[in-house]
Amino acid sequence: MFLQTLDILGTIAFTISGVSVAMNKKMDPFGVLIIAFVTAVGGGTLRDILIGVTPVTWMTNMTYVYVIFAATVFTVAFKRKINYLRTSLLLFDSIGIGLYTVVGIEKGLSAGLHPFICISLGTITACFGGVIRDILSNEIPVIFRTKEIYATACILGGITYFLLRQLPIDDNVVFMIAGAVVISVRLIAVKFNISLPNLYKNDPNRSV
Repeated sequence: MFLQTLDILGTIAFTISGVSVAMNKKMDPFGVLIIAFVTAVGGGTLRDILIGVTPVTWMTNMTYVYVIFAATVFTVAFKRKINYLRTSLLLFDSIGIGLYTVVGIEKGLSAGLHPFICISLGTITACFGGVIRDILSNEIPVIFRTKEIYATACILGGITYFLLRQLPIDDNVVFMIAGAVVISVRLIAVKFNISLPNLYKNDPNRSV
């Protein structure tokens, strides 16, 4: 039940993120809904396919569909209030990847997979909805931008998750701490302009 709650919260966060991007691109209502939907369930859909869960989760549990519709309507209706914070997109995106990382890892554990594969599943769950969102919005996906700490934050959260599991800590607390690590790393990296090494910095043939 707790894990499903995290999944629903992640769905809400990513829906708001998707709606914000779509509205910034001046898409029509159908486009806004599509971007919201793929952002919210894209990563989870790929995860379910990889571990052989079919039909995928959102097809068998209409709660996710209702939540996406409701969160989309809410975000459109209160767009001005949400956009009052210039960092709203970053904030909801960070919350989304934090929650989805933990959910993906737990799904991998339930399937009896190796911790390394579980961390990979958590990263896929967290990142690939955003990848689809950015591609459909004609943007370079955040995960592929050299100046962004994105997938790395998910991996660090995943490592934290498995380290904490070795301690006598309640599972729900482990979930929350690991998710908080992902969110914190992402926000701190943006705040202090921390990025991975740029492989093309000294390349004279690099396009500007």
